[in-house]
Order: sequence, then structure tokens, then C-alpha cells
Amino acid sequence: MVTSALAVAHIGLLAVWLGSMLYSLLIVQPRAARFFAADDDTLEEFLTVLGSGNRRPVVGIVVALFATGGALAAVETNTASEVLFAVEGMLLAVAAFVFARVSWRLWPRRVFALPEERGGHRAALHRHALLMVGLVGAAFVVAVVAVTLPG
Repeated sequence: MVTSALAVAHIGLLAVWLGSMLYSLLIVQPRAARFFAADDDTLEEFLTVLGSGNRRPVVGIVVALFATGGALAAVETNTASEVLFAVEGMLLAVAAFVFARVSWRLWPRRVFALPEERGGHRAALHRHALLMVGLVGAAFVVAVVAVTLPG
């Protein structure tokens, strides 16, 4: 029962992180760009307000993912699942590093960028977001396989 609850919590947290990134990339950002197409200053202000305050919840999700993933690996008796949890942990560690780079290095640069520099900053942030989606998506798949392997 405890293992099942941990698995649901862990997979749920991965789904929340992945889903929120995909929603932002596929729905919010393109619609905002279309809506504010005539006024780049207002678009930038909107995106800054939208992005402010997001660090703490994501850091909380990452910490909870490492806690639940570590707990799942600790109670696992299947060697294949243990290896998969280790792989997932590495994917999450890289995703967390990319998130930290975006949050504490790239985002502040974007906020203080001159208008003519915004395009380059947006492109760099978009590439990093795609990388995080790939990493968290891969971690999600690996975690699902790890928790569903017969034990």
C-alpha cells in the first residue's frame, strides 16, 4: 500500500511538472505572442508577470520527486527497477540543473535585456524548455516502467 501511494505521488508529480511545461510551451506562449503581436513591450511585461513566482513551486516539485523516487528505490526489490530509478534520478538531476540555469541565470538576463536582445533570449529559453520537456518526459516514461515491472 505504501509503495503504491509513493508510486502514485511520484508519477503524479512528474505529470504535473511535464504537463505545466507543455501547457506553457504549446498553449500559453504562442497565444500570448499572437495576442500581443503589435506590442512587444506589453508581451514581455505579460510574460514576466506570468513567470514570476514560479521558482518555489518547481523547486518543491523537484525536491518531492527526489524524496519519492529515493523512497521508491529504497523499498524496491527488483534489480531492474532499481537500475531504472537510478536512470530516472540522473534524468531528473540534469533537468533540475537546466531549471536552475534557466531560473537563476537566463531568466534574469531576459528580464533586463534591451528590446533588441529579447529575441535571442526568448530563443535560448525556448531551447532550454524543450530540453527540460525531453528530460522530464523521459524520466516519466522510465518511472512508469520502473513501477510497473513485475517484482
